[in-house]
Amino acid sequence: MKSSDLVVISNFRSVADAQIVKGILDEAGVQSMIRSDNAGGMYPALAGAELIVRAEDVDKAHEVLRQQQHSRG
Repeated sequence: MKSSDLVVISNFRSVADAQIVKGILDEAGVQSMIRSDNAGGMYPALAGAELIVRAEDVDKAHEVLRQQQHSRG
């Protein structure tokens, strides 16, 4: 996967928050990854996290997240 093929679909305050949403996408069959610069884990509170998907999966990822949000109320 080339970095030019990747799109940030959401930003989070923490890696933990991003991991929750990544799990939702994983269950729906959408591959994603989390990008965070926290000095190699030394300063996890300093950096947020970005959730990234392949460009061709952007629409599906957004739809999965919309459905999840709608089902929660």
